Amino acid sequence: MVYDLFSQKQKQLALLIDPDKHTDKSLAAVAEHAQRERVNFIFVGGSLVTSSTSHAIDVIKTAYSGPVILFPGNANQVSANADAILFLSLISGRNAEFLIGNQVLSAPVIKSINLEPIATGYILIDCGKTTSVEYMSNTQPIPYDKPDIAVATAIAGEMLGLKALYLEGGSGAQTFVNPDTISAVKKACSIPLIVGGGIRSCETLQKIFDCGADIAVVGTIIEKQPELLSEMMKVVRSNSK
Repeated sequence: MVYDLFSQKQKQLALLIDPDKHTDKSLAAVAEHAQRERVNFIFVGGSLVTSSTSHAIDVIKTAYSGPVILFPGNANQVSANADAILFLSLISGRNAEFLIGNQVLSAPVIKSINLEPIATGYILIDCGKTTSVEYMSNTQPIPYDKPDIAVATAIAGEMLGLKALYLEGGSGAQTFVNPDTISAVKKACSIPLIVGGGIRSCETLQKIFDCGADIAVVGTIIEKQPELLSEMMKVVRSNSK
């Protein structure tokens, strides 16, 4: 199962791909790059995806042999072509549509296609910019300087039986998630911790890992600087020995 890979005692990197930002040619090129660098996971999705998710995954899988995991913005972004889906519950918000509504709509489909769900507590952190997920979900992120709220939210998620936690600064965030928040959540919870948003350098990636993140997610910066992926994977491997 894909979730077993999440639980490994080593640092890992996920490359986030938004199908709307690519042609078939560029998708294949990104997938080939990820394969060469032995990226641990590819996440596919976004807050607003109008392209065919299934087709995008097909193209990615022509070049990439690792796990391809859906990172859905809504119930419509479900595909049998993926290896698993982050079954997200936006536990930092109070919008029932993203706490349980989309999950009710998508659950029968996920079950019928035998797609592995990874129940994940999705926690938005204010990192200095209104993000697409904040706007589309109509929820407020947890303030950057309030680790205690993030910790209480994360603990509640684990107590509810979620299998992973995702601290999200958002695509194009001005900064990355507060290191104090990452550290505090990691100390308070025992399930795998994913951190994304604002990771634009190897130094930041190392700090994210030092604070306790198990899986770091990068996307926007690799679109702009593809060569950085190789250096980031060196950081991942140096932390996984």
